[in-house]
Amino acid sequence: QVQLVESGGGSVQPGGSLRLSCATSRMIFSINTMGWYRQAPGKERELVASITGVGGRITYADSVKGRFTLSRDNDKNMLYLQMNSLKPEDTAVYYCNADLGPAQPTLVRYMWGQGTQVTVSS
Repeated sequence: QVQLVESGGGSVQPGGSLRLSCATSRMIFSINTMGWYRQAPGKERELVASITGVGGRITYADSVKGRFTLSRDNDKNMLYLQMNSLKPEDTAVYYCNADLGPAQPTLVRYMWGQGTQVTVSS
């Protein structure tokens, strides 16, 4: 079982920046894949960025490339999402996710944080 706690959300004007943090209860190296997802009202949850536990390969959604940066601190078991040049369409609840890998049963494979609200408006 992995416990995830997000923080760093808030309200910001267009063009502003926020840094989201995700504290994990397990070594990030041992997690198959970690990532940030977001869900806006009336829309499905979508992947923002992800990183593999082994190798640290990072993938970004096209909508955030060049603006968002995913990073991790393995010693502190922390995952971060630096968000720059924020746009109103970035408004959503952002969730930290841990994918424990295909060897785990479906019921316990995916773990989610409680979410943190990001609002971008003038």
